[in-house]
Amino acid sequence: MDCHLVLEERVPNSYNPEASGNNFLYQLMGVKSITVVPKGTDMMGAMNTLADKLMADGRKPYVIPGGASNALGALGYVACMEEIMAQMFSMGQNFDHIVVPSGSAGTHGGIMAGMVGNNINIPVTGIGVNRPKAVQENAVLTVANQSLQLLGVAARVPADKVVAFDDYVGPGYSLPTDGMVEAVKLLAQTEAILLDPVYSGKAMAGLIDLARKGYFPKGSKVLFLHTGGSPALFAYLPTFRV
Repeated sequence: MDCHLVLEERVPNSYNPEASGNNFLYQLMGVKSITVVPKGTDMMGAMNTLADKLMADGRKPYVIPGGASNALGALGYVACMEEIMAQMFSMGQNFDHIVVPSGSAGTHGGIMAGMVGNNINIPVTGIGVNRPKAVQENAVLTVANQSLQLLGVAARVPADKVVAFDDYVGPGYSLPTDGMVEAVKLLAQTEAILLDPVYSGKAMAGLIDLARKGYFPKGSKVLFLHTGGSPALFAYLPTFRV
């Protein structure tokens, strides 16, 4: 199947068609077209407009929302939570807390749905990377409960169980912060684990700061969900060479 991308330029004038990182991967994987729209664009509307053009050319497009963050897309992280649960049982492990990146809400929402659907009572804290706390928590709650409904599960995620901090976004989505840089370097130099600058880097920065502030009781076993994305590091070379 052909792939056509619609990208939201959330930071004005930030899109560089010659950039490395994810942009290089788009080209390597043979994307057929890239449409860049400004921040605040109705993304679903923009994607549907492109889909209509493709239909007029005889194609049968399937529109995937940003981050695949809808009831269907979030099922991937419902399955992720089930896999974590299975590994916990097989290894005789338990966790007191889980920390996850929280962006378009599919990851965080899927994990919450997986928790409730499997009767796992581990607190989850999301580290937001783009939206204000109240907006983000509502988005996560919506995706989580839509996923449970799609699965035919009667239970729902209680609103008070959804926590997403917005303290670590910094100046804006995808824009570097000192905490993110510290976290990426720390994990790389001590554990040989590569975080990405946009999601997992800021999420780890949040985890580190919360741990320093005593958010997690002393001795807590905290599981960090690494969502990948390390190729994005190569689009941020100046940030890490200072």
